[in-house]
Amino acid sequence: MSGALKMVTNGYWGNADEAEVLTFEMAGETFAFDAVIVQEILDLLPETAVPGSRPFVGSVINFRGKVIPLADIRLAFGMEAMQPTIDSRIIVIELDIEGEPTLIGVRTDKVNEVTTLNRAASEPPPSVGMRWRPDFIHCLVKRGSDFIILPNLEAIFSQKSERSQLHLANLSA
Repeated sequence: MSGALKMVTNGYWGNADEAEVLTFEMAGETFAFDAVIVQEILDLLPETAVPGSRPFVGSVINFRGKVIPLADIRLAFGMEAMQPTIDSRIIVIELDIEGEPTLIGVRTDKVNEVTTLNRAASEPPPSVGMRWRPDFIHCLVKRGSDFIILPNLEAIFSQKSERSQLHLANLSA
């Protein structure tokens, strides 16, 4: 298992008190990915829609001769889709999805910087008042007067997560 995959499995912090992350913006919120899983930052590329796919992974792109899924995780968080701007980018990450190393492109509104976050400034998502699914958030990290959201990529991209959503939808129907 590569170092990047181990870091995702162990969470953002592993055994360390600090994590180096790439920060980016989506819908006015600041998010971050562990820098270890980031493979490349791309300008927007032509997309091919994939019929029948999950709404937030509705297309694929050609990344260095490989076809990889393009995710708009803002849709997984229940945010509205946004039109691309001059600042929009694709962050290519490598995740261990159900035992397989997988490249995924993630659409963002803007890439900010690589920075170091401290574990002591992190908190779990609140159980009350969250507009997003708490299981999709690993933690919130306070930096100055703002919060940086560290998404739980394993939960977002897991097929198990999708099956449980379908089960809940069937129960309420």
